[in-house]
This record gives sequence, C-alpha cells and structure tokens, in this order.
Amino acid sequence: MIGSLASATDTEVAAAAALAGAEVVRARYGRLHSRIDKGSGDFATDADLAAEQAILDVIRAARPGDAVHGEEGGRQGAADAEREWLVDPLCGTLNYATGSQLVAVNVALRNGPAAVADPFSGEVFLTDGETARVRSGVPGDERPLAPTAETRLVDVNLDPPFPSAPGFRAVDLLAHPGFVANFRPRVVSTTLALAWVAAGRRAAYVTDGGDLSGSVHFAAGIALCRAAGCVVTGVDGGPVGSGGRGLVVAADAGTHELLLSMTGGRGRTG
Repeated sequence: MIGSLASATDTEVAAAAALAGAEVVRARYGRLHSRIDKGSGDFATDADLAAEQAILDVIRAARPGDAVHGEEGGRQGAADAEREWLVDPLCGTLNYATGSQLVAVNVALRNGPAAVADPFSGEVFLTDGETARVRSGVPGDERPLAPTAETRLVDVNLDPPFPSAPGFRAVDLLAHPGFVANFRPRVVSTTLALAWVAAGRRAAYVTDGGDLSGSVHFAAGIALCRAAGCVVTGVDGGPVGSGGRGLVVAADAGTHELLLSMTGGRGRTG
C-alpha cells in the first residue's frame, strides 16, 4: 500500500496518511496510556506518538523530499525543502485519554491538499484544494461535502488562552442573547468540528487564537471548509493568515454575518 503511493496524488497521500494515523488511534483506544507532559496542563500520550509515526511513514515513503511538521516531533526533513506537511496525529488528546471518541487525525500539505480522518466512524474528509468530499468506510462510498446551516448547531472552542480578551472571549458568546436566540452551542473540543461544518453537520465553528492557517491543528480543517464553500475568517472578520485572530467558519454568509455581530467582527470575508 505505502509503496504504491509514490505515484499517487497529494490528496491521496494526505488521505492515506490520515487513515494510517486513525488506525493506530482506534487500535489503542481504551488502554491505559502513558502521558508525556507538555506544560500548562497539555500532554501527549503514547497513542499520539505512535499515530504520528504511522503518518510519517506514509509521507516519507510517498514524498521523501518533503518536510513534515508534526505536533509531537516538530519539523523534520531538509531545511530547504519546498513543501511541508502539517500533522496533528490526535486532535482531542484529552477527550481520547478520558474515553471519548470525539477526536480527529489531521494531515495537510501547506497551502495544498488535506485530509481529516475520524478514527471511529471510519470516515475521511479530503480536499484537493478545489473540491471537498467525504469517504465512508464502505468501498466506493464517496460524496461531495455540502455545508448547510440547517442544524443551527455551533461548535465553540472554550479552551484557553483568550488572546482577544476583553474584546472577545469564546465563553462569553454562549451567554450572548443573539446567540441563544439563533443557535445551540456544542463543545466538541477537536477540529473534527471543522469537518462537520463542511459536511453540513454543524452550522458554524468559533475559536479564539492567533494565526491558525499554518497550525497543525487547524490547517486541514480550514482547507476542507474553504474547498467546500464555507465562509472562513478570523473572529474580527479579517482574513485568516498572518496577523489573523482565531476563526469563524460558517456554512453560509448569513450565519457568518450573524456570528460576527456577536464577536465584534467587521463583516469581511476571506
């Protein structure tokens, strides 16, 4: 399988790598995991490390000249490599360690194709940069992603820090009268929620933070949502990228504008 990927597209490499990581995550689920302290309450588990290794094995076999930046191992590969893969082997480590299956495996070629795998549903969400689709675990079952705000469910990431405070804090959004009147909050605590916006299972996703476009956590989900036709900006309404702040990702322009009116955004799309 790995050897045959040398002639595969970058999209297929991203999907195969994400699925390889997902297989490790699923196989190790429910065990007593060793923890590696990363400071400030953050940690990795042996499953994070093993999943990242499985992903690296796929990318190195298929694209040996590319660099890889993994959440756990940092940047590896030639310093002058023109291409870099961004890898989050287990997004939702705390969920996973406490027995929750709300996790994702994210693989993205910087400014290129990407994939997000759900280890427990067997789904992989993928994009070539122009179109976005989802494959189930059933052979041949592949369909386009179709965002819709019909659910009115909005995932809000409540994890600290809060760099936009006091102007914006995600936790305050839950008490905003306009939010309560129009939406129902959900807290998945993993960027699987971004794939769900692209798939129409969520109306929107909101998180604080800095420039998330090059983040191993968010790059794959952002790529999916853009390719699916979602509206993607920072919490201030500005473009996501250098100097950007957080994310407001919505299934349509109306939902996006309404959320920006609550986050203090300027109403620009990007």
